[in-house]
Amino acid sequence: MRKIVFLLLLLFLVFKSNSQELNSLVTINYNQVEGTNTQVFKTLEKSLSEFINQTKWTNKEVKPEERIDCAFTIIITSRQSNSFEATLQVQSTRPVYGSTYATPVLSLKDNDFSFRYNEFDPLIYNRNSFDNNLVSTIVFYANVILGADADTFKKNGGEVYFKEAQNVMLQAQQSGLAAWQNVVGEQNRFLLIDNFLSPKLTAFKTATYNYHRKGLDNLASNKSDAKQAIEDAVISLEKIYNKTVGNYLIRLFFDAKADEIVNIYSDGPETRSKNKLIQVVKKISTNNNSKWRNIN
Repeated sequence: MRKIVFLLLLLFLVFKSNSQELNSLVTINYNQVEGTNTQVFKTLEKSLSEFINQTKWTNKEVKPEERIDCAFTIIITSRQSNSFEATLQVQSTRPVYGSTYATPVLSLKDNDFSFRYNEFDPLIYNRNSFDNNLVSTIVFYANVILGADADTFKKNGGEVYFKEAQNVMLQAQQSGLAAWQNVVGEQNRFLLIDNFLSPKLTAFKTATYNYHRKGLDNLASNKSDAKQAIEDAVISLEKIYNKTVGNYLIRLFFDAKADEIVNIYSDGPETRSKNKLIQVVKKISTNNNSKWRNIN
């Protein structure tokens, strides 16, 4: 009997230890540096996957089906010994209530990603110091993913994770790397987290919550009201237009949502402010104007 109890307790502890928050696909593309030893990239890919997926990022207990589906795609552009230049693409989705559809939440590209790595280097993060740009960058974006996802379920629900990402940024500033610094006109990691935590941009958080919880999550039960909520949320983004240089959060939103918005308007029901929506998105997301022409 004691053995059975012990085994049940062991299984419970194993289950708890595996309740990590992220379910990430890590891909390293090294096509641009062919001719070098490629095993290091395969090792790094495996190590990063284990680091992201086996780290317990919060103190919450998360069921396996509640893990956030996400992807980190690293494209190596150059290599000098153990020094690498790369771009990083970060994507995440979250399920829509009452459907099998997963909506894109984040879709961003970081063009300034440099790091040092020797094969089999351990990936260790110390939140009180900066040790490694590779690890700090991954931890930063892991928290951004958690924050962006939480904001879709609860108003300002992601603040604790954005503050953790801010701590990563503050520690990493000692590296002197431009991606962590306050550089005017640069849409970098500093600006990203600064915008997410800016009091003058809280309308973005409200729009994100309304779009997902009042909009997408209700499409299955009340398509008319849900579509109107989505429309109102998108129109409300005009409030923060030009409140920050480059409108980083607005660009971030439409990089993930432009195709989805067009698809939502591919059929009925009609909404009361469609013409206003078209006017607003053409104004605040001009790089997607070719897509907005498909709203009918």
